Amino acid sequence: MKLRPLHDRVLLRVEKEEKTPAGIIIPDTVKERPKEGIVVAVGPGYYEEEPGDDNAAGKGEKRFVATEVKIGQKVLYEPWAANEIRLDGEEFILVRERNILGIKEG
Repeated sequence: MKLRPLHDRVLLRVEKEEKTPAGIIIPDTVKERPKEGIVVAVGPGYYEEEPGDDNAAGKGEKRFVATEVKIGQKVLYEPWAANEIRLDGEEFILVRERNILGIKEG
């Protein structure tokens, strides 16, 4: 099954989970430090109203903000903002692009 993220959401392949010395698995979403994932699918982006527009009244111009991350990139993300999902028996994370802290290069 394929999943095509909407808006600014990014689907990440879960990096290997850690185990405690007793063999208890500690899921990445429980830990506080940023986690790594590999981008497997990216939404197109989202519409944002221009600063200074009257958002409550729905007035003003909206501009499209395209996502920056690309498939195959290794990224750091905030685990508290992640939604865990399972597709075809494999673990994935779905996050908004704004919860991706950076792209690992090199």
